[in-house]
Amino acid sequence: MLCSRFCIPQLAVVLAAWVVCLSGDVALEAADKPNIIFILADDLGYGDLGCYGQKLIETPNLDRMAAEGLRFTDFYAGNTVCAPSRSVLMTGQHMGHTHVRGNAGADISIQSLRDEDVTVAEVLKQAGYATALCGKWGLGDDTPDNTGLPNDQGFDLFYGYLNQVHAHNYYPEFLWLNKQKQPLRNKVVTLPRKYAGFAGGYATERVDYSHDLILEQALGFVEAQKDGPFFLYLPLTIPHANNEGTRETGDGQEVPDYGIYKDRPWDKPDKGQAAMVTRMDAGVGQLLALLKKLKIDDNTLVMLSSDNGPHDEGGHNTDLFDPNGPLKGMKRDLYEGGVRVPMIARWPGKIAAGR
Repeated sequence: MLCSRFCIPQLAVVLAAWVVCLSGDVALEAADKPNIIFILADDLGYGDLGCYGQKLIETPNLDRMAAEGLRFTDFYAGNTVCAPSRSVLMTGQHMGHTHVRGNAGADISIQSLRDEDVTVAEVLKQAGYATALCGKWGLGDDTPDNTGLPNDQGFDLFYGYLNQVHAHNYYPEFLWLNKQKQPLRNKVVTLPRKYAGFAGGYATERVDYSHDLILEQALGFVEAQKDGPFFLYLPLTIPHANNEGTRETGDGQEVPDYGIYKDRPWDKPDKGQAAMVTRMDAGVGQLLALLKKLKIDDNTLVMLSSDNGPHDEGGHNTDLFDPNGPLKGMKRDLYEGGVRVPMIARWPGKIAAGR
Protein backbone atom coordinates (compact mmCIF):
# COMPACT_ATOMS: atom_id res chain seq x y z
CA MET A 1 0.00 0.00 0.00
CA LEU A 2 1.49 3.33 -1.04
CA CYS A 3 1.33 6.43 1.10
CA SER A 4 0.35 9.69 -0.59
CA ARG A 5 2.31 12.94 -0.75
CA PHE A 6 3.33 14.52 2.52
CA CYS A 7 5.88 17.08 3.64
CA ILE A 8 7.79 18.11 6.74
CA PRO A 9 5.78 21.31 7.54
CA GLN A 10 2.58 19.28 7.67
CA LEU A 11 4.23 16.68 9.87
CA ALA A 12 5.47 19.18 12.48
CA VAL A 13 2.09 20.92 12.71
CA VAL A 14 0.14 17.67 12.92
CA LEU A 15 2.41 16.29 15.64
CA ALA A 16 2.23 19.39 17.80
CA ALA A 17 -1.51 19.92 17.36
CA TRP A 18 -2.25 16.27 18.06
CA VAL A 19 -0.35 16.27 21.35
CA VAL A 20 -1.87 19.59 22.44
CA CYS A 21 -5.35 18.15 21.78
CA LEU A 22 -4.47 15.09 23.84
CA SER A 23 -3.37 17.35 26.68
CA GLY A 24 -6.23 19.82 26.44
CA ASP A 25 -9.28 19.43 28.65
CA VAL A 26 -8.51 16.07 30.20
CA ALA A 27 -5.70 15.47 32.70
CA LEU A 28 -3.91 12.55 31.09
CA GLU A 29 -1.34 10.33 32.73
CA ALA A 30 2.12 10.08 31.15
CA ALA A 31 1.25 6.65 29.76
CA ASP A 32 -1.54 8.22 27.70
CA LYS A 33 0.94 10.39 25.81
CA PRO A 34 3.19 8.57 23.34
CA ASN A 35 6.92 9.11 23.37
CA ILE A 36 8.13 10.64 20.11
CA ILE A 37 11.51 10.08 18.46
CA PHE A 38 12.33 11.90 15.24
CA ILE A 39 15.58 10.83 13.58
CA LEU A 40 16.82 13.22 10.90
CA ALA A 41 19.70 11.96 8.78
CA ASP A 42 21.90 14.52 7.01
CA ASP A 43 22.02 14.34 3.21
CA LEU A 44 20.54 10.82 3.14
CA GLY A 45 19.22 10.11 -0.33
CA TYR A 46 15.83 8.74 -1.32
CA GLY A 47 17.58 5.66 -2.71
CA ASP A 48 20.20 5.15 0.02
CA LEU A 49 18.16 2.58 1.98
CA GLY A 50 17.39 -0.99 1.04
CA CYS A 51 13.66 -0.44 1.57
CA TYR A 52 13.82 2.24 -1.14
CA GLY A 53 15.74 0.11 -3.63
CA GLN A 54 19.41 0.37 -2.56
CA LYS A 55 21.33 -2.75 -3.62
CA LEU A 56 24.90 -2.19 -2.39
CA ILE A 57 24.57 -0.52 1.03
CA GLU A 58 23.17 -2.73 3.79
CA THR A 59 20.48 -1.20 6.05
CA PRO A 60 18.80 -4.18 7.74
CA ASN A 61 17.43 -2.31 10.76
CA LEU A 62 15.80 0.45 8.76
CA ASP A 63 14.47 -2.08 6.27
CA ARG A 64 12.90 -3.97 9.18
CA MET A 65 11.57 -0.72 10.64
CA ALA A 66 9.86 -0.02 7.31
CA ALA A 67 8.45 -3.55 7.15
CA GLU A 68 7.07 -3.19 10.67
CA GLY A 69 5.55 0.23 10.02
CA LEU A 70 4.76 2.82 7.37
CA ARG A 71 7.01 3.66 4.42
CA PHE A 72 6.24 6.98 2.75
CA THR A 73 6.84 6.95 -1.00
CA ASP A 74 6.27 10.68 -1.65
CA PHE A 75 7.68 12.60 1.31
CA TYR A 76 9.35 15.98 0.92
CA ALA A 77 11.88 17.94 2.95
CA GLY A 78 11.29 21.62 3.57
CA ASN A 79 14.20 22.76 1.40
CA THR A 80 17.14 21.53 -0.65
CA VAL A 81 19.77 22.52 1.95
CA CYS A 82 20.37 22.18 5.66
CA ALA A 83 19.36 25.23 7.72
CA PRO A 84 16.09 26.24 6.03
CA SER A 85 14.94 22.62 5.91
CA ARG A 86 15.52 22.33 9.68
CA SER A 87 13.74 25.62 10.28
CA VAL A 88 10.74 24.27 8.40
CA LEU A 89 10.82 21.07 10.48
CA MET A 90 11.13 22.84 13.84
CA THR A 91 8.52 25.55 13.22
CA GLY A 92 6.07 23.76 10.93
CA GLN A 93 6.14 26.78 8.62
CA HIS A 94 6.83 26.52 4.90
CA MET A 95 9.58 28.49 3.17
CA GLY A 96 7.34 31.48 2.58
CA HIS A 97 6.91 31.99 6.32
CA THR A 98 9.77 30.42 8.25
CA HIS A 99 12.51 32.84 9.33
CA VAL A 100 15.54 30.82 8.21
CA ARG A 101 15.35 30.71 4.43
CA GLY A 102 18.92 29.84 3.52
CA ASN A 103 22.32 28.88 4.83
CA ALA A 104 23.88 31.87 6.52
CA GLY A 105 27.10 32.68 4.74
CA ALA A 106 28.81 35.36 6.84
CA ASP A 107 25.76 36.55 8.80
CA ILE A 108 24.70 33.95 11.38
CA SER A 109 21.57 35.93 12.34
CA ILE A 110 20.07 34.91 9.01
CA GLN A 111 20.31 31.33 10.22
CA SER A 112 19.06 31.78 13.81
CA LEU A 113 15.59 31.26 15.20
CA ARG A 114 14.10 34.24 17.04
CA ASP A 115 12.25 34.52 20.35
CA GLU A 116 8.94 34.74 18.53
CA ASP A 117 9.55 31.53 16.58
CA VAL A 118 7.67 28.61 18.14
CA THR A 119 9.24 25.18 17.76
CA VAL A 120 7.64 21.77 18.03
CA ALA A 121 9.86 21.21 21.10
CA GLU A 122 8.32 24.23 22.86
CA VAL A 123 4.82 22.96 22.16
CA LEU A 124 5.61 19.46 23.39
CA LYS A 125 7.36 20.83 26.48
CA GLN A 126 4.20 22.78 27.32
CA ALA A 127 2.29 19.52 26.98
CA GLY A 128 4.45 17.89 29.66
CA TYR A 129 7.16 16.26 27.56
CA ALA A 130 10.82 15.99 28.48
CA THR A 131 12.68 17.17 25.39
CA ALA A 132 16.15 16.48 24.02
CA LEU A 133 18.15 17.31 20.92
CA CYS A 134 21.17 15.09 20.25
CA GLY A 135 23.07 15.89 17.07
CA LYS A 136 23.27 18.86 14.72
CA TRP A 137 21.21 21.99 15.36
CA GLY A 138 22.19 24.62 12.76
CA LEU A 139 19.59 27.22 13.83
CA GLY A 140 21.56 29.38 16.27
CA ASP A 141 25.15 29.69 17.39
CA ASP A 142 27.33 30.81 20.29
CA THR A 143 27.21 34.53 19.55
CA PRO A 144 26.20 37.54 21.69
CA ASP A 145 22.43 37.95 22.09
CA ASN A 146 21.69 34.84 20.03
CA THR A 147 18.12 33.69 20.58
CA GLY A 148 18.37 30.50 18.57
CA LEU A 149 20.15 28.18 21.01
CA PRO A 150 18.37 24.84 21.52
CA ASN A 151 17.91 25.33 25.28
CA ASP A 152 16.11 28.60 24.49
CA GLN A 153 13.93 26.94 21.86
CA GLY A 154 12.26 24.24 23.93
CA PHE A 155 14.94 21.60 24.52
CA ASP A 156 15.75 20.51 28.07
CA LEU A 157 18.88 18.71 26.89
CA PHE A 158 21.16 19.58 24.00
CA TYR A 159 24.25 17.61 23.01
CA GLY A 160 26.11 17.98 19.75
CA TYR A 161 26.90 20.72 17.25
CA LEU A 162 25.48 24.24 17.08
CA ASN A 163 27.22 25.33 13.88
CA GLN A 164 26.65 23.37 10.70
CA VAL A 165 30.23 23.88 9.46
CA HIS A 166 31.56 22.61 12.79
CA ALA A 167 29.32 19.59 12.15
CA HIS A 168 31.22 18.77 8.95
CA ASN A 169 34.00 17.35 11.13
CA TYR A 170 33.21 13.96 12.69
CA TYR A 171 36.32 14.24 14.87
CA PRO A 172 35.90 17.77 16.29
CA GLU A 173 37.81 19.40 19.10
CA PHE A 174 34.62 19.81 21.17
CA LEU A 175 30.88 19.21 21.28
CA TRP A 176 28.27 21.22 23.16
CA LEU A 177 26.46 19.97 26.26
CA ASN A 178 23.66 22.48 26.67
CA LYS A 179 25.55 25.83 26.67
CA GLN A 180 28.96 24.48 27.65
CA LYS A 181 31.74 23.21 25.41
CA GLN A 182 32.83 19.65 26.17
CA PRO A 183 36.42 19.12 24.95
CA LEU A 184 37.28 15.97 23.00
CA ARG A 185 40.63 14.26 22.43
CA ASN A 186 40.86 14.89 18.69
CA LYS A 187 43.54 17.13 17.14
CA VAL A 188 42.10 19.34 14.42
CA VAL A 189 43.62 21.35 11.57
CA THR A 190 41.49 24.48 11.23
CA LEU A 191 41.28 26.03 7.77
CA PRO A 192 41.24 29.83 7.32
CA ARG A 193 37.97 30.08 5.41
CA LYS A 194 35.03 30.95 7.67
CA TYR A 195 31.45 30.09 6.87
CA ALA A 196 28.47 30.87 9.08
CA GLY A 197 30.92 32.32 11.59
CA PHE A 198 32.97 29.13 11.92
CA ALA A 199 36.22 27.93 10.40
CA GLY A 200 35.88 24.27 9.48
CA GLY A 201 38.63 21.69 9.56
CA TYR A 202 39.58 18.04 9.76
CA ALA A 203 41.31 15.91 12.37
CA THR A 204 44.90 14.70 12.17
CA GLU A 205 44.51 12.68 15.40
CA ARG A 206 41.21 10.80 15.51
CA VAL A 207 40.02 9.50 18.87
CA ASP A 208 36.42 10.52 19.59
CA TYR A 209 33.90 9.91 16.79
CA SER A 210 31.05 12.37 17.24
CA HIS A 211 28.31 10.17 15.81
CA ASP A 212 28.97 7.49 18.42
CA LEU A 213 29.01 10.06 21.23
CA ILE A 214 25.73 11.59 20.04
CA LEU A 215 24.06 8.19 19.85
CA GLU A 216 25.31 7.31 23.34
CA GLN A 217 23.83 10.52 24.73
CA ALA A 218 20.50 9.85 22.98
CA LEU A 219 20.27 6.32 24.38
CA GLY A 220 21.04 7.67 27.84
CA PHE A 221 18.22 10.21 27.54
CA VAL A 222 15.72 7.52 26.55
CA GLU A 223 16.77 5.35 29.48
CA ALA A 224 16.54 8.25 31.92
CA GLN A 225 13.10 9.28 30.62
CA LYS A 226 11.65 5.78 30.19
CA ASP A 227 8.62 6.66 32.33
CA GLY A 228 7.82 9.35 29.75
CA PRO A 229 6.51 11.17 28.01
CA PHE A 230 9.57 12.32 26.07
CA PHE A 231 10.44 13.88 22.73
CA LEU A 232 13.85 13.01 21.29
CA TYR A 233 14.97 14.92 18.22
CA LEU A 234 17.95 13.03 16.82
CA PRO A 235 19.44 15.00 13.89
CA LEU A 236 22.42 12.82 13.01
CA THR A 237 25.28 14.15 10.89
CA ILE A 238 25.60 10.94 8.88
CA PRO A 239 26.10 10.70 5.90
CA HIS A 240 27.07 14.37 5.37
CA ALA A 241 30.62 14.81 4.10
CA ASN A 242 33.36 16.78 5.79
CA ASN A 243 33.65 19.31 2.97
CA GLU A 244 36.92 20.69 4.34
CA GLY A 245 38.31 17.16 4.48
CA THR A 246 37.24 16.57 0.89
CA ARG A 247 39.03 19.70 -0.30
CA GLU A 248 42.24 18.87 1.58
CA THR A 249 42.44 15.08 1.23
CA GLY A 250 39.94 14.09 -1.47
CA ASP A 251 37.94 11.98 1.00
CA GLY A 252 35.25 13.59 3.12
CA GLN A 253 33.46 10.44 4.23
CA GLU A 254 34.75 10.16 7.79
CA VAL A 255 34.13 6.88 9.59
CA PRO A 256 36.23 4.92 12.13
CA ASP A 257 36.35 1.84 9.91
CA TYR A 258 34.85 0.49 6.72
CA GLY A 259 33.26 -2.49 8.44
CA ILE A 260 31.74 -4.98 6.02
CA TYR A 261 32.90 -2.87 3.06
CA LYS A 262 36.64 -2.94 3.79
CA ASP A 263 37.36 -5.56 1.10
CA ARG A 264 35.01 -4.21 -1.55
CA PRO A 265 36.75 -3.19 -4.79
CA TRP A 266 35.74 0.45 -4.28
CA ASP A 267 37.62 3.69 -3.73
CA LYS A 268 37.96 4.83 -0.11
CA PRO A 269 35.26 7.53 -0.29
CA ASP A 270 32.80 4.92 -1.60
CA LYS A 271 33.63 2.55 1.24
CA GLY A 272 33.27 5.45 3.67
CA GLN A 273 29.88 6.49 2.29
CA ALA A 274 28.50 2.97 2.56
CA ALA A 275 30.02 2.44 6.01
CA MET A 276 28.49 5.68 7.30
CA VAL A 277 24.98 4.71 6.22
CA THR A 278 25.34 1.22 7.66
CA ARG A 279 26.70 2.67 10.92
CA MET A 280 23.65 4.92 11.14
CA ASP A 281 21.46 1.88 10.53
CA ALA A 282 23.17 0.00 13.36
CA GLY A 283 22.51 2.94 15.69
CA VAL A 284 18.83 2.90 14.84
CA GLY A 285 18.86 -0.81 15.63
CA GLN A 286 20.35 -0.05 19.07
CA LEU A 287 17.65 2.53 19.72
CA LEU A 288 14.80 0.19 18.76
CA ALA A 289 16.32 -2.60 20.86
CA LEU A 290 16.47 -0.27 23.87
CA LEU A 291 12.79 0.62 23.50
CA LYS A 292 11.94 -3.09 23.62
CA LYS A 293 14.22 -3.70 26.58
CA LEU A 294 12.57 -0.85 28.51
CA LYS A 295 9.11 -2.15 27.52
CA ILE A 296 8.11 1.20 25.99
CA ASP A 297 8.19 0.01 22.39
CA ASP A 298 4.41 0.10 21.95
CA ASN A 299 4.13 3.61 23.41
CA THR A 300 6.82 5.18 21.24
CA LEU A 301 6.39 6.63 17.77
CA VAL A 302 9.73 6.50 15.91
CA MET A 303 10.24 8.33 12.62
CA LEU A 304 13.23 8.71 10.32
CA SER A 305 13.76 11.11 7.45
CA SER A 306 16.44 13.32 5.87
CA ASP A 307 16.93 17.09 5.69
CA ASN A 308 17.33 17.13 1.89
CA GLY A 309 18.41 15.02 -1.03
CA PRO A 310 21.77 13.19 -1.28
CA HIS A 311 25.05 15.07 -1.54
CA ASP A 312 27.90 14.85 -4.03
CA GLU A 313 30.51 16.39 -1.72
CA GLY A 314 32.59 13.59 -0.20
CA GLY A 315 34.54 12.35 -3.19
CA HIS A 316 32.40 9.23 -3.56
CA ASN A 317 30.89 7.97 -6.81
CA THR A 318 27.17 8.73 -6.82
CA ASP A 319 26.71 6.60 -9.94
CA LEU A 320 27.74 3.56 -7.90
CA PHE A 321 25.05 3.91 -5.24
CA ASP A 322 22.42 5.90 -7.20
CA PRO A 323 21.18 7.68 -4.03
CA ASN A 324 18.50 9.74 -5.78
CA GLY A 325 17.07 6.69 -7.56
CA PRO A 326 14.99 7.63 -10.58
CA LEU A 327 14.77 11.30 -9.62
CA LYS A 328 16.48 14.29 -11.22
CA GLY A 329 18.70 16.46 -9.04
CA MET A 330 20.39 16.17 -5.66
CA LYS A 331 21.12 18.37 -2.66
CA ARG A 332 20.98 22.09 -3.57
CA ASP A 333 18.91 21.37 -6.70
CA LEU A 334 15.29 22.47 -6.73
CA TYR A 335 14.34 19.35 -8.61
CA GLU A 336 12.50 16.46 -7.01
CA GLY A 337 15.77 14.70 -6.20
CA GLY A 338 16.73 17.66 -4.00
CA VAL A 339 13.65 17.54 -1.79
CA ARG A 340 12.13 14.05 -1.94
CA VAL A 341 13.49 12.07 0.99
CA PRO A 342 12.97 8.78 2.81
CA MET A 343 10.39 8.73 5.58
CA ILE A 344 9.63 5.75 7.81
CA ALA A 345 7.25 5.70 10.78
CA ARG A 346 6.96 2.85 13.29
CA TRP A 347 4.61 2.53 16.26
CA PRO A 348 3.71 -1.07 17.18
CA GLY A 349 0.01 -1.55 17.77
CA LYS A 350 -0.87 1.86 16.33
CA ILE A 351 0.69 1.84 12.84
CA ALA A 352 -0.14 -1.26 10.82
CA ALA A 353 2.89 -3.10 9.48
CA GLY A 354 3.79 -3.26 5.82
CA ARG A 355 2.01 -0.13 4.66
